[in-house]
Amino acid sequence: MLEHLLTGDDAASAAALAALRSGATYTVRDSALPSEQHAGVYALRLRRMRLRGVEPLGLERMVRLLSEYRGPVRGGLMDSADQKWTFLLYFTEDGSALVACARLQRWVER
Repeated sequence: MLEHLLTGDDAASAAALAALRSGATYTVRDSALPSEQHAGVYALRLRRMRLRGVEPLGLERMVRLLSEYRGPVRGGLMDSADQKWTFLLYFTEDGSALVACARLQRWVER
């Protein structure tokens, strides 16, 4: 089912689909929250990341889509099999469609 939902035409969804097919693990929350809450949090995080010179794949688009959606969303996280990437996934409340997706590089302690 998740493979079907990740067939969007954006780079972050394509990367998430490739990660899923390569053995990524994922979780999706059972409860839904207003999309505006998530948009506000990630708009702040995006600004902070940009101050450090980081441009996460699809995060600006995700913030915009969550702001425009104006409904409850269920959040999900996917970690790539190689542990290099985390994908943020937001679905409609019933889980039938992907609202937004972004890819963040995982910070690994050395």
